[in-house]
Amino acid sequence: MKRIYVLLGTLMLLVACDNDLDQFPSNIASSDSLTSYEGVLNAAYFYQHSGVTPMAVMGDFRADNALMEEEPYPSFDRFNGDLVDMEDQFFGPFYTGLYKSILSANNVIENSSSATEVGEAKFLRGLAYFKLVRAFGDVPINLSATPSTTDNSILARQPVSAVYSQIISDLDDAASALSPTINNGRASRYAAQGMLGKVYMQMGDHASAVTELAAVVNGAAGAGIALQANFADIFGVDNDLNSEIIYATQISGSISDEYGFSEFWSWSGGLDTKSLAPLDPDLVAAFDASEGDLRRDVTINTELMASPKFPQTGGPEHDWIELRLADVILLYAEALNETGNTSGALDQLNKIRTRAGLADSTAGSQAEVRQAIADERRLELAFEGHRWFDLVRTGTVNAEMGVSVPSQYHLFPLPLSEVLASFGTITQNDGY
Repeated sequence: MKRIYVLLGTLMLLVACDNDLDQFPSNIASSDSLTSYEGVLNAAYFYQHSGVTPMAVMGDFRADNALMEEEPYPSFDRFNGDLVDMEDQFFGPFYTGLYKSILSANNVIENSSSATEVGEAKFLRGLAYFKLVRAFGDVPINLSATPSTTDNSILARQPVSAVYSQIISDLDDAASALSPTINNGRASRYAAQGMLGKVYMQMGDHASAVTELAAVVNGAAGAGIALQANFADIFGVDNDLNSEIIYATQISGSISDEYGFSEFWSWSGGLDTKSLAPLDPDLVAAFDASEGDLRRDVTINTELMASPKFPQTGGPEHDWIELRLADVILLYAEALNETGNTSGALDQLNKIRTRAGLADSTAGSQAEVRQAIADERRLELAFEGHRWFDLVRTGTVNAEMGVSVPSQYHLFPLPLSEVLASFGTITQNDGY
């Protein structure tokens, strides 16, 4: 089912070095003895798994979509230094897995003679750094397959601007190297361009975002990418890799990964005792204000106060949706609005509202359209790990959360183990 893992089992299980940034998977052959890098590329895909559930929790439980119940987990709902206690379950696996993915990608980039393999590796490296920079801000940049194990300078955190420059370079290269056609759910040109559009939106570069997002929206049909007619048909294990999915991290219950805790579908469904009723009443109120919204019953269950979006049946097989067409369309609408094309923005916004069974938006001014798009993104993408990062990038954390959140808590704490292992080269974020 998950073809990306065909060669994976023979390549890696564990790593055995002191710091996650310079680890080399101990049972992957050295690059000079390899003739094929398909397996190493599969490892780069696989290591993205560890970032899935932490990203889901950061995106929705830190925001006003979901709540924790059992201490110390409600620290996600507080804005102080308590989140450092969440390293083992969330920030540690997130950081570790993404840097392992980066290291495997570096090996492919340096050594593979296949332009497609290198393109996919650059996509994965760009995706990993995008997740890291949004979560932690300044992070170390490693572009080597064999980083020094004695020179700690490579561990120094690099400015956000430098990280974004590297992400843009990687995604640009990936878009040039890859086909627009999605092959077995792997990275494609439109996955790279769509993610690049997200990056530009996160940076506030709306003009550049318009170019990339327009390419995806306008080229989607030719690549077999289309909105599902029925919102419910996007989700559930039987719908993995449907036509709306531009890119997903593929997950198989038969392949153990390094994240050994409750997965994203358990958290949102109220299946973990730490949050048996995770649904935030504020999200319920948002759906109440969207009368007749066909997404409601797919997204929330007010009796259980949980989300059925990723059903318990087949849970361990659920892919994690990294990018789907509706997300791109709404980002495109936002970029158009911010660059003065409010009419064009409404055209894109109404594509999503029509599928949801809603009338066209009555928003008129740029400010009204901005709010309408933000509201639509919340309802469309709830429990898909977007909400917190949308609030941060749009500067609406305080207004939407109803509380004054110091900007230092827009970021998450780096794993304390990494700070200690680096002997102070890696510094902790302010407030933690």
